[in-house]
Amino acid sequence: MSDTWTPLPADRLMQAVEEADLRVLLMVIFHLTGDRRWFSDPYLPKRDVNLIADEDAGLSEEARAEIRAKAVELLSSPDLAPAVDDPGDELMVEMMSRCLGEAVPPEYALMMREEMGLCSRQVDWRDEKPTHVRDHLPVVIVGAGASGIALAANLEKLGVSYTILEKNNEVGGTWHENTYPGCGVDTPNHAYSFSFGTRYRWSRYFAPRDELQDYLVRSADEAGIRAKTRFTTRVVKTDWDEAACCWRVLAEGPGGSEEIQAMAVVSAIGQLSLPSVPHIEGADTFDGPIFHTAEWPDGLDLAGKRVAIIGTGASSMQIVPTVVDEVASFTVYQRNAQWARPIPRYHDPIGDGAQWLLEKVPYYAAWFRFTMLWRYGDGLLPTLKKDPNWEHPERSLNRANDRHRIQMTEHMEQELVGRPDLLAKCLPTYPPYGKRILLDNGWFAAITKLNVELVTDDIDRIDPSGVVTTDGQLRDADIVILATGFKVSLMTARLNVTGREGRKLTDVWADDNPSAHLGITVPGFPNLFTMQGPNSGLGHGGSAIFQAECQARYIAGCLAGMIEDGIDAIDVQQDVHDEYVRRVDAEHEGMIWTHPGMSTYYRNAKGRVVSVMPWRLVDYWSMTHEPDFTEFQVLKAG
Repeated sequence: MSDTWTPLPADRLMQAVEEADLRVLLMVIFHLTGDRRWFSDPYLPKRDVNLIADEDAGLSEEARAEIRAKAVELLSSPDLAPAVDDPGDELMVEMMSRCLGEAVPPEYALMMREEMGLCSRQVDWRDEKPTHVRDHLPVVIVGAGASGIALAANLEKLGVSYTILEKNNEVGGTWHENTYPGCGVDTPNHAYSFSFGTRYRWSRYFAPRDELQDYLVRSADEAGIRAKTRFTTRVVKTDWDEAACCWRVLAEGPGGSEEIQAMAVVSAIGQLSLPSVPHIEGADTFDGPIFHTAEWPDGLDLAGKRVAIIGTGASSMQIVPTVVDEVASFTVYQRNAQWARPIPRYHDPIGDGAQWLLEKVPYYAAWFRFTMLWRYGDGLLPTLKKDPNWEHPERSLNRANDRHRIQMTEHMEQELVGRPDLLAKCLPTYPPYGKRILLDNGWFAAITKLNVELVTDDIDRIDPSGVVTTDGQLRDADIVILATGFKVSLMTARLNVTGREGRKLTDVWADDNPSAHLGITVPGFPNLFTMQGPNSGLGHGGSAIFQAECQARYIAGCLAGMIEDGIDAIDVQQDVHDEYVRRVDAEHEGMIWTHPGMSTYYRNAKGRVVSVMPWRLVDYWSMTHEPDFTEFQVLKAG
């Protein structure tokens, strides 16, 4: 509920309600009235699988008018005392199903109540807050991006001492570092946000980078974590002290080097923070600027320049449409064709009326967030599973996956009409979603422009004046942009970690083969937790912030349980870890990312999927909701 409520004048209220998503407005009406007639015909929304759904919800004109009139009546009152606040699990299932026009399994109820802020996701003490909680060494969190903020907010609430070490001069992580033109989120931002904190006024459904960075800065300030963050500070090494049962973290900051003793170390550096810069012969001889997208130079002027961009992944698909009309020419070097989903409303602004509903009307933002979470959630996962009886495994995995292929192919054909040369280059041969799925926010339209050339020949070398392909052709360039992704598999091993008995994490994770129980804990490295770790990335939907909150709750639960029970350290048992990894690998064998028809950064050189998880979001939420201390070896100091 909003703390204060001031109704709008009737005319403005009606204008706002005209912009409402009616399936969401129905849920608001039910919260305020408890009247179940709104859960029957003619007020039942129709199922809509579009990422940004039709606000009319498939309802008749008469039903739409009745819903809006009832909303205006209720929202004209100075008193909005609800008949139903937190509905509990059973009623929540019914409400979710009515809202979406489809049956929602009951296991989603508590997860979504947390996501919507109807009940808290953050960990609390079992009984009274322990009097000795401040006697413990601090927890060291490495990284102040979304994951670090999520965990710090939990520890702040618990009163557990912590220090954040951040290599940059501001919070934000990947959103602080990536400043290239067109940078933005490819998850609806009402889902790509925390379940806690005050609502943010997003200008669009898919927010640009500057808003995301501003949101993370504000979230950090609201949580009170800035004072506990050491900026411009890097971790040199992280060593486990067997006798003292603690970590010794050597950090280097503006004041020099310092060793910090820590109860636990949490790596919140994620998977997408170390640029992957390819070795291309002659790159160091190029006369102009050459840089990775994550290292975009401040003040760079592309106007009138001949620009080469190597790679056609997410960052390239955002950069090219954004600046194509500024540059003299764009030469785009493609190694693999990419599937891209059309998003007709990607750039649409959120109107003033809808903004008012989201900011002021009780429960509206919560249910709007739910609809976004659901549409960008687990619904896609079944289409990514191999049907062993499917007749066309070379082009798709199953009937639904083939339907997605047809739809995306038709979109590509429409966008590239009259350009069979481009269609031949752009149409992938592998099944949809085999690589990270991308959003078409103007990409296909951009590459049809006269100043753009899409090159599919391999790159041989870079000369002082441009890029040379294996056919010997030199294409001149003033600027070379490397849109070549990130080194995903190093993750926490970048922190130079030495665990029990001198075991090094780089050795345990050798051959680009990282693994961790739940993506979080590794045997032999007590009280070391990794966020966005091995096999906890998302490949089918969802939000990285959702994953961060799941892992933050799990880690905070481990730390709180240790403090309450007087445990110095916990080390996940080898057999527990191995069984989890076996289950992950077995599940992946039946999924798209082990398909032999393409390469993807989700897999290592030996073909094992190391980045993304095979589970439904609700399954991972359940796995990480409460730590199971029987899975750990308990260690004592001395």
